[in-house]
Amino acid sequence: MLGRHYSALWPVARGVKVGIIGTQSFGNSVGVRKGINIFPSSAHIVSPRNEKFFSAQPRTLTEESIPSLQSTKHAPILSRLQEECWDAYKSTGRGCLTLFQLIDTDRSNTISCAEVKYFMDNVKRSGINPAAQQEILERSNDHQIDFPEFQSWLIRATKFDQQSRNTHIQEMYDIQPDLGDRYKPKQENYSWNQSTMSQGLRRMQYAVRGEVVMRADALAAEGREITFTNIGNPHSVGQKPISFYREVLALCDLPAEYGVNNPDICKNFSSDVIERAKEMRQAIGPAGTGAYTNSQGILEFRKDVAKYISTRDGHEAFPANIFLTNGASSAIEMILSGLISDDNDAIMIPIPQYPIYSALIGRMGARQIGYYLDESLGWAVTEEELEKRWEDATAEGLNIKALAMINPGNPTGQVLERKDVETICKFCAKNGILLMADEVYQRNVYVEDKEFISAKKVALETPGCESLQLVSFHSTSKGFIGECGRRGGYMELHHIDPYVQTQIYKLASAGLCSGVSGQIMTSLMLRPPLPGGESYEKFQQEEGEIFESLKRRAKSLVDGLNAIDGIECLPAEGAMYAFPSIELPQKALDEAEENKKPPDTIYALSLLEETGICVVPASGFGQAPGRIGFRTTFLPPEDKIIRAIGEFKRHHELFCKRYE
Repeated sequence: MLGRHYSALWPVARGVKVGIIGTQSFGNSVGVRKGINIFPSSAHIVSPRNEKFFSAQPRTLTEESIPSLQSTKHAPILSRLQEECWDAYKSTGRGCLTLFQLIDTDRSNTISCAEVKYFMDNVKRSGINPAAQQEILERSNDHQIDFPEFQSWLIRATKFDQQSRNTHIQEMYDIQPDLGDRYKPKQENYSWNQSTMSQGLRRMQYAVRGEVVMRADALAAEGREITFTNIGNPHSVGQKPISFYREVLALCDLPAEYGVNNPDICKNFSSDVIERAKEMRQAIGPAGTGAYTNSQGILEFRKDVAKYISTRDGHEAFPANIFLTNGASSAIEMILSGLISDDNDAIMIPIPQYPIYSALIGRMGARQIGYYLDESLGWAVTEEELEKRWEDATAEGLNIKALAMINPGNPTGQVLERKDVETICKFCAKNGILLMADEVYQRNVYVEDKEFISAKKVALETPGCESLQLVSFHSTSKGFIGECGRRGGYMELHHIDPYVQTQIYKLASAGLCSGVSGQIMTSLMLRPPLPGGESYEKFQQEEGEIFESLKRRAKSLVDGLNAIDGIECLPAEGAMYAFPSIELPQKALDEAEENKKPPDTIYALSLLEETGICVVPASGFGQAPGRIGFRTTFLPPEDKIIRAIGEFKRHHELFCKRYE
C-alpha cells in the first residue's frame, strides 16, 4: 500500500458529478496493492459538463442510482478504494475517517442505506461481524448514519473472532482488588474514548492476564485460596531466590561504607560475592545503580553476555551486538517496532504461540501469519507447513518481514531438534526474512534425549544460512533464576544491517536504558560463581534442587493429566508448561456458542470456581481448529501439584457429568 498522500475520488450518479476528498495523510494510504498506484497524489477528476471541480451541491445517492454508479468508468476505482481501505482498517484500526468518506459518495457527511449496501458488496462483507452487518443496515434504513455513529459501529463490526474477545475487560478491571482507590470522574462524554482511542490497542489481546486471571484475583481478594498456574512467575508460587544473585545485587545497591568497604563485611558475605560486587560496582561507575547507563547496557555486562554465547555456541559473539533489555518482551517489541512499516507487513508466528507476539503485531497494525506446530509430531514444525503459509500470505499481497521461533516451546513445552531449527533457519534465509529466536527457556530442558541448540549455532554451521538475519532473545525471568520482577534480559543482533542496528540503538535511547538491577541479574545469570569459589557449592545445591524439582513436577503433572479420561497431554520436555487437549460434551460446546465464548474459557472458569486452580484457556495461544485445551504451569510446590492433579480429575468428571 502507498505510504503517502493521495486524493480519493469517486463518481456520483451516471458519472456526471465527481467528488474529491481533499488530500489525506494517514498511517498508510489505501488505493494501491502489490505496487499498483491507483491514484497519483496530484490526480483530479473534473465534471465533463463544466470542467470544474466537484459541485457544491452533489446529487444524493439513492437505491435507483446504485446501478448507474456501478456502471460508470470510475466505479471499479471506487470499489477498489473501499476494499483497500477496509482491508487496511481491519489490520491496523486506522483510517476510520477516510473509510467513512469513501462510503459517503454523495458528500452529505452521512451514510445512506444504499451506500452501506454498496460498500458491503464491494468488500464482500469480509471481516464484518454478521450481527453488526444487520445492525447498520437497519439503522441506515431508519436514518442517515453520521461519522460518530459509524465510528462506534466499527468497534462492533470488528468483534469477529470469539476466541479473541475484550467483552468483559472493563468490568473485570473495575473489580481488581490490587488497584486501590480510584478517582471517579463525573464527566460522561470524553473526547478520548472507545471510538477515538488507538483501535490497535483496543483490539490487542493478552490471554495470560485475561478474563480467567482477573476472576481469580477477585476470588483471592474474597479470601478464596487460589493456585495460580497461569503464568511463568516462579517466585510468586514459592520458588526461593538463589543466594549468590541476591547477595551480589545487595552489595551493588548498598552504600560502600555499609557494604563492600565495611570492615565486617566478611562476616555476612562470601569472599567471591564481595569480589564480584566490587567488580560490578567498578563497571557501573561512581554514580551507582541509581543512574542511567549506556542505552545499550553496561559494556562489561555485555561482555559477559558475549562470552557466554561464544562458549555456548563455539562461535564468537561481540558485545557491540548485544542489547541489555527489560526482559525479552521489551526486546521483542523493539524489533517489531523497527520491522513493521506498512499495513501489509506480516510476521509468521507459531500456533500455538506466546501471546506477546499476537498482541504486539495487532497493536502495531501488521498481520500475523500463523504456522501450525504439529501436535501429532510432538509439536514439530514442517517445511511443508511453512511453505504453505508463505504461499497463502504472498498470494494475498502480504509482505512477510520475519518469523518467530520459540524454543523450548511456550505453551507447548517441546524442545526442537536440530533438524527442526535447521528447517526454520533455511526457510528464513531462503526468503530473506528475519528470524526472531525466542530462547528464554534454553536451560529448562528435562528429558535426557533432548538438548537445547541455539538458532545462531545452527545458522553458522548450516550451508545456505550464511546470510540469515537473526535476533535472539534471553531473559532472567525463566531458567532456574526466575527473577521476573527484575526485568532483565538481552537480545543479540546477528548479521543485521549496520544502519538498522543504529536505528535500534536510537529506539533504545528513547527509553534511556534498561533497569540497572536487570542488567546486573543478566550478567550474574550468565556468569555464575566459579568452581573453587566460596559460594560455588551452595549455588550448585540451590540450582540443582530447583532443576530436579521442576523435572519431577513436569513428569508428575503430565502423567496425572493423561490418567484422566478425556484429557491428553504430550510430555513437557522443557520450559515450564503443560498444554493438554480436552474432550467436552456437545452440550458444553452448545452453551459456549450460545454465550459467544470459546469452550475452553467456559471450562477454565468452571475449573477456577470449583477448585481454585487458575489456568489459561488454550484459545488464548491459538490452536488447531476444533481443538480445546488449556495451559498450566508446573511451578507450584510439589505437594500442591499432587493436590492439583486430583482436583483436575475431580473437576473434569463433574464438568462432563453436568453437560451429559
